[in-house]
Amino acid sequence: MRGDDVRDVGPFCGGKSLYFSALNYDKESIALDLKAPADRALFEQLLAQADVLVENYRPGTMQRLGYGWETLHARLPRLIYGAASGFGHTGPLSPRPAYDMVVQAMSGMLSLTGYPGEPPARVGVSIGDIAAALFLAIGICAALHKRRDTGEGAMIDVAMLDSQIAILENALTRHLVTGDVPGRTGTRHPNISPFQAFQTADGQVVVCAGHDEIYHVFCDTLGRGEMKSDPRFLTAEDRRVNVDAMQVEIEGVMRQQSTEYWLARLEAAAIPCSPINTVAEAARLPQLAARAMVREIADPAIGSLFVSGNPIKISGVPEPAVHRPPPELDADRAAILAGLLPRRD
Repeated sequence: MRGDDVRDVGPFCGGKSLYFSALNYDKESIALDLKAPADRALFEQLLAQADVLVENYRPGTMQRLGYGWETLHARLPRLIYGAASGFGHTGPLSPRPAYDMVVQAMSGMLSLTGYPGEPPARVGVSIGDIAAALFLAIGICAALHKRRDTGEGAMIDVAMLDSQIAILENALTRHLVTGDVPGRTGTRHPNISPFQAFQTADGQVVVCAGHDEIYHVFCDTLGRGEMKSDPRFLTAEDRRVNVDAMQVEIEGVMRQQSTEYWLARLEAAAIPCSPINTVAEAARLPQLAARAMVREIADPAIGSLFVSGNPIKISGVPEPAVHRPPPELDADRAAILAGLLPRRD
């Protein structure tokens, strides 16, 4: 049994996938063959004690194994069943397989990412997978609350394609109402200006100053107070329509000084801004250290494994001092079964 395909995705350190490790620390592993009677019996014991079952097979797979929603709900009415798939459990595309890149392309996400006149660009992380997982987690939380009131479990059916459509922001509505087809805008926001990366003497600075009040402060910070009354830029809509002219005016000033100079001035004026960090630069931000967002884990194969922390901070719940390394396949079988099976004196 090979387990999760991501275990075979590089890069590797000490023979262990860093991709898998980044996503699977603090977890336990038990490997079960759901076509083998003995493992099916163990799986059913686990189900009997579980609040939630999560699966991401193609629709129909769990039914063929005898563990579809209808079957399990009849046997375990309090069980919450979370299903993530490419296209969901209904609709003409339901049986098709999918990966992150497939749903980025099919949803229109790729058509929005990159620069005008250039080929489409994949979002730099697996946003198709991540968005679906987040929506599934939200659905599970809602189902747990519903069960508290009704005593009944529920099925949460989340499609990766649906999730990509849900995070298109106003692009879908804009097209369906106006007929306009949104396209690639580089670092620009499609509806707000100034809201993009601007060239400096030695790099770029992202500035988000779309609202009138912040825009006026920005103009003063640039030393271009007259831009506040320029008829091309009077309102947010004027600035959106005349975004090309606005970029020329702003960069005419910002190109005269360094990125460091502008960041200091913009931060002093409380204007939302940022350098365009590499991952290396972002990983070393003091803000991340203060929020425990980079964690070091001792891993027997890798040595020091560094992973992202938990972005959800809950009052009264301290950050764990120690994290479990990502498990080898089936590494926790004995511990899991010891807690599952009745003790024999």
